[in-house]
Amino acid sequence: MNKLRLTHKLLAGLVFTACAQILCAQSYPDKPITLVVPNPPGGLVDTSARLLSEPLSRVIGQTVVVDNKPGASGNIAYQYVANAKPDGYTLLISYSGYHVGNPALMDKLPWDPIKDFSPIALLTVSTNVIAVHPSVPVNNLKEFIAYAKANPGKLNYASQGNGSVSHIGTEMFKQTTGIDMVHVPYKGSGPAIQDVLAGQVQVFISTPPSLMQHVQSGKLKGLAVTGKNRHPGMPNVPTTAEAGLPSFQLESWVALFAPAGTPAPVVSKLTASVKKSLSLPEIKERADAAGVELRYQNPAATEALVKKELPYWNKAIKSANITLD
Repeated sequence: MNKLRLTHKLLAGLVFTACAQILCAQSYPDKPITLVVPNPPGGLVDTSARLLSEPLSRVIGQTVVVDNKPGASGNIAYQYVANAKPDGYTLLISYSGYHVGNPALMDKLPWDPIKDFSPIALLTVSTNVIAVHPSVPVNNLKEFIAYAKANPGKLNYASQGNGSVSHIGTEMFKQTTGIDMVHVPYKGSGPAIQDVLAGQVQVFISTPPSLMQHVQSGKLKGLAVTGKNRHPGMPNVPTTAEAGLPSFQLESWVALFAPAGTPAPVVSKLTASVKKSLSLPEIKERADAAGVELRYQNPAATEALVKKELPYWNKAIKSANITLD
């Protein structure tokens, strides 16, 4: 009889939890939603958040606020969301460089890339641009590689900071081509691009939101894009494969995550709302103008992407001896 009562209690508890989650989803959202961004304004991650916030607000029926919390290589924002109440009101705009890079860069990471977050959707993917200052006497990627090999250690390359995708990606580019350049880390894309434009640093591999307007204006030379296809905003810049280096590709992604434990009905509602938001024609136009590729994927595909890239980036970071110090 005691076992029977215990079974009834367990079943009642499960039913209560299920009903509570359904009621939660039916009333959700009834207050503003915050998108926490681990970067300062500008660049791929912040651009992706702002592309999503306005249409998502219309689709889901509540104000969607973008909250930039930069610092500590993204860890301030990631830890903040990991510790937030899992109710769907505090969400993370996650950057691949942090989500799959930081676990290999840091021994005591205050958050877990799988256990602490529930994926909502992949939002955007961006190729990277290999750009150089006009003072570098080259006109294409092959000429640049030959020039760098003939002048080992004489070229400086910028990154958004130690352990950033621009840092890791450029080290991978160096390994692939056998060239030697000196790393100059900055705190974000803004100060990096200023020194590249001034010619104090000659090379920058970064995303189109940082570089596209300067390549279009001729202030920088775009040698190649590192994705599978040419970028619509820079149609004259070839892919690395077209430029003679098919073995090197580098993409950055941005995805939306909730704290682990967020009720499944809330995750489902967010996922459906994000999918609808990203399918609006005007958002595609805004993304193209910003140099960002919309690439929606559902939670299962997003989680699979994270699990696939974690060991890949771990190997790349370890082989290049990249640290945050």
